[in-house]
Amino acid sequence: MDIQKEINEIKGFKNLELLAKQVVEGFISGLHKSPFHGFSAEFAEHKIYNPGESTKHIDWKLFAKTDKLYTKRYEEETNLRCHLIIDNSSSMHYPNVKDFSINSLNKISFSALAAAAIMNLLKRQRDAVGLSIYSNEYEYYSSEMASERHHQQLLGKLNDSLTDDRKEVGTKTFTYLHEIADKIKRRSMVFLFTDMFQSDAEAERLFEALQHLKYNKHEVVLFHVYDQEKEVDFDFSNRPKRFVDVETGDHINLYAENIKENYEVAVKSYFNELKLRCGQYRIKYVPVDIKESFNSILTTYLIERQNFA
Repeated sequence: MDIQKEINEIKGFKNLELLAKQVVEGFISGLHKSPFHGFSAEFAEHKIYNPGESTKHIDWKLFAKTDKLYTKRYEEETNLRCHLIIDNSSSMHYPNVKDFSINSLNKISFSALAAAAIMNLLKRQRDAVGLSIYSNEYEYYSSEMASERHHQQLLGKLNDSLTDDRKEVGTKTFTYLHEIADKIKRRSMVFLFTDMFQSDAEAERLFEALQHLKYNKHEVVLFHVYDQEKEVDFDFSNRPKRFVDVETGDHINLYAENIKENYEVAVKSYFNELKLRCGQYRIKYVPVDIKESFNSILTTYLIERQNFA
C-alpha cells in the first residue's frame, strides 16, 4: 500500500480531530488574558467543588497543588446537552477550495471546523452533543450522546459534508429547524451555522422556526458565516464579470464597481436587521468572517455554557 498516495487522496480535512484540538488548545492558552482565567486548569477531568456537595470525589492531590477544591468527573456525567446544526447548501461551499487547511477555508469547512472545536470542548467536559446537517433535504441527524464512538462518527459526517457535490443545492432552513425542534426532547444549547441566504419570505419563516426552538426552552445561537472580502465588501476587480447564484443557477453580467456602493448599503442593512430580529427573539446572533479566527465562536460557547442553567 502506498501510504502517501492514500493520504493525498483523503477528501476534506486530512485530520479534522487533530485540527480542532489545535484550535481549542490555542484558544485555551490565551484564556489567562480573558474573563475566563482559570477555565483551562484541569478542566478536562475536574469541576469546581460546590459547598454542600459530597466530599467523596474531591481530588486532594490537586488541592495540594492549587489550594482549590475540585471534584473528579466521570464518563457517565453529563451536565449539558448541545445540538450543532450545519447548513450544507451550495452557497455554503463558497469560495471554491481544493485543499482544506486552517489557512484555506470556505464557509462550509469553516463551519465544520468550528463545530469540531466546540465538540472538542464538550468532549473534555463529558457533555453530550448531537448533529444535524441539512440543505434542501435533511441529510443527517444524530441525537445527543457523549461516547467516543459517537464523537468519531460526528467528525466523519462533518468531514463528509465538505466534499459532497453541491451544484445548485438550495436550502430549507425553516423546514428542518421545525423538525429538529420536535426531535430534541431535552433542553439543550443549539448552535446553527448558516450564511443566511434565503428570500425575504423564507427569512420570516426562518425566525418562526427559531422561535419554535426557543419555545421548547432551548438556548439558540445563530452563527452567521460569511466571506467579508467578497460577500460584504464586494471586493472584485472592475472588469465585466458573470455573477452566478450557486443555488439556482441564475446569473447576471455586470461591472462590480457600478453596484458596489449600493450593495454594501444593502448588506449592512440586512446584517442590522438580522441582529435586531435575533435580539427581539432572544437569540444570540454572532456574525463570523471565515477569514478570522475561531475565538469569537469558542468565547460565545463559554459564555452560553456559563449562562445555561
